[in-house]
Amino acid sequence: MRKTIHILNQSNIQFPPATDALEQPDGLLAMGGNLNTETLLDAYQRGIFPWYNEGEPLLWWSPDPRMVIEPNNVHISSSMKRLLKKQPFTVTFDTAFSDVIAACAEPRDGQSGTWITEEMGQAYCNLHEAGYAHSVEVWDKEKLIGGLYGIAIDQIFFGESMFSRASNASKLATIHLCGELSQRNFKLIDCQVPSSHLESLGAKLISREMFLKQLHDYCRHPVSDAHWKATWQWTARTDERP
Repeated sequence: MRKTIHILNQSNIQFPPATDALEQPDGLLAMGGNLNTETLLDAYQRGIFPWYNEGEPLLWWSPDPRMVIEPNNVHISSSMKRLLKKQPFTVTFDTAFSDVIAACAEPRDGQSGTWITEEMGQAYCNLHEAGYAHSVEVWDKEKLIGGLYGIAIDQIFFGESMFSRASNASKLATIHLCGELSQRNFKLIDCQVPSSHLESLGAKLISREMFLKQLHDYCRHPVSDAHWKATWQWTARTDERP
């Protein structure tokens, strides 16, 4: 049977199964709906996320395969270990969420627009205020040079976007996120789509089927967790070479 895009109502939204997503474009599932906090939480628990460019209708996706990172298995290269030992930058959590959103929304090289529209940015700020969305910030003194944001539901963190204004700043944010999530007993970070940048940190591809199973096991109960304060700090192993 030929798959088609599902059209969602503005209210009383019922998402179709993620397995109904198209193969081309990979993962496109539905169109329409809204970006209310309850809608977004429901979508993420089902393995679905919103993504659309300015001027386009609201689109929902569930690609196959899915890129993920296991927080306990993040890969830290020798150069990153040296940088972590030097601690030239300060890393914080949830201290500048809206600034991270704004930085992630800035057009990238070769792009004329952004998928983080004003409506999208506000939706995630609402999630942050409700205690579900969190940010990681990397600072050079008082200058914000990198960071990321995403949504935490139960034991899964759904990464949304990151930015870097200095070499390795977004990698530092990701490594600190993995350390913090390990402390909090999170099982998985959803990175959504393949990226060589994330692959260098240990991200891997898994099938949509496997990803949905992980959601079934570890993403059952959305619980507001207020704002995070970092509890993890890099400590070099004594047997590591300088």
